Amino acid sequence: MKRAVILIGVLTVSASTLAAQGPPGRGGRGGPPPTAQAQAPMDLTGQWVSVITEDWRWRMTTPQKGDYGSVPLNAEGRRVADTWDLAKDAAAGEQCRAFGAAAIMRMPTRVRISWQDDATLKVETDAGQQTRLLRFAAPGPSPATATASQPEWQGVSAAEWNKQAVSRGLGFGGGRGVVGGNLKVTTTRMRSGYLRKNGVPYSENAVVTEYYNRHDEPNGDNWFTVTTIVEDPRFLAQPFITSSHFKKEADAAKWSPTPCQVDPPR
Repeated sequence: MKRAVILIGVLTVSASTLAAQGPPGRGGRGGPPPTAQAQAPMDLTGQWVSVITEDWRWRMTTPQKGDYGSVPLNAEGRRVADTWDLAKDAAAGEQCRAFGAAAIMRMPTRVRISWQDDATLKVETDAGQQTRLLRFAAPGPSPATATASQPEWQGVSAAEWNKQAVSRGLGFGGGRGVVGGNLKVTTTRMRSGYLRKNGVPYSENAVVTEYYNRHDEPNGDNWFTVTTIVEDPRFLAQPFITSSHFKKEADAAKWSPTPCQVDPPR
């Protein structure tokens, strides 16, 4: 009996060790680490449309100047917002100030997500014709870092998978050990822009942190939610946090890219 217990223990340890090593070519011994695409705990690729059920007046239309309710602006942020001039922005070619990384996912927009390569997710929006590149660190001892010579509307985005083990049901066997998680994206080096189309500002020093989660419903609908945290020591008294929801579409039939455009307040 003792020998049997010892043998079972040895086999269990051996199996655990082999599982931790992984098969050759998949990040274990004998192969390179898996790519970001191979490690993905969820699939965000495809065509998605924003579903706006809150903050309608701030997202679907251009609010009046000075309408910055729920945004934790400091005194300097309110001063800048109160001086917003749509005509001046248009004359200066600054129509995209409301379409930067800190606000683009709050727009009424469709997004198309694809893998540009095995370490870069590409997020395209039809509103403003913007393209975001979410770059994962390359596997290996010397991860690559993305740089930009000049700040751009979408900035530089560093992505990483946050994995977690989850259980189905009550966790009594069966579905235990299912891998879940979310996508974390940190964006810096942006051009200064607007949190809302009526000139509510964020500065070039802002940092945007996003968490993407996918949800699959029993009726077959697929959704993702992105929680966005904007921190800006220049214009915000505290972080500005929002959640935006997107529903998957069957195809690109309604995809209609349009350049940056802000209509006058109603």
